[in-house]
Amino acid sequence: MGMDFSAASRLPNLGVVRLIVNADDFGYNAAHNEAVIQAHQKGILTTASLMVNEAGAGEAVRLAHQNPRLGVGLHLTLVCGRSALPPARIPGLVDAQGAFRSKPVAAGCAYFFKRKLRDELEAEISAQFRKFKETGLVLDHVNGHLNIHLHPVVFRILMRHARNWGIKHLRLVRDPLRSSIKTTCGRWLYRFSHALVFSGLSGWALPKLKAAGVRHTNSVFGLLQNGRVNEDYLLRLLPLLAPGESEIYSHPSTNAAPEEFAALTSGTVKKLVSTLNIQCIRYQDI
Repeated sequence: MGMDFSAASRLPNLGVVRLIVNADDFGYNAAHNEAVIQAHQKGILTTASLMVNEAGAGEAVRLAHQNPRLGVGLHLTLVCGRSALPPARIPGLVDAQGAFRSKPVAAGCAYFFKRKLRDELEAEISAQFRKFKETGLVLDHVNGHLNIHLHPVVFRILMRHARNWGIKHLRLVRDPLRSSIKTTCGRWLYRFSHALVFSGLSGWALPKLKAAGVRHTNSVFGLLQNGRVNEDYLLRLLPLLAPGESEIYSHPSTNAAPEEFAALTSGTVKKLVSTLNIQCIRYQDI
């Protein structure tokens, strides 16, 4: 049995820690899909973010319908992935095989400085929302592969169409550096640089989310771990969580990221969640 994601989770208590545990890259392949479902059924996972264009997307959708308590959102992919539209429709974004740029910084610069790409971006983003809607799943949340959803050009497109595309909840990437320092050592350049960049992007996005009525958590953990959301990290982090809503995201896989999969299904982690009276929720519950 998994965690109890009951209707009671819809009743917020200001003194309670309410935690979303998310898996990115749902639909990437069978190994990712298996990890998501096992972590949801047997562990602490409450939500997953679907890559609608990848090889395992069809299987992921079938599994999601079989597990209706799993909140599923759109993992918008505009870098290091495949497109929904054919290459001829968006030649500035993808190669002849429909693959986006594999270098995130180069892609981000192109999207920002090449204004001619903005119509193509809007068309591709719209197509990914359309593909998600066709799954018949409730849109629990929106985020982006490598958090591309907070790119200024992409974010403006999302906010402009928030009502039409049904965006009610979005990941606001604010991974507190102080908590990261308390829970993990090393990789200082990566952690400081990413904390600085995403703190700035989130601060810029926050008033726009409020104006659009799009909800988000107070904090998001996982960015500064970059594939290292293991059991030790969770055991150190969980007691530090403040009351209110937080998200922890990871990328579990039964073969590519077995430590993250093991962390989400750990009996020790699950027991600590219960001991700390942490409410496990989905984005649609806030």
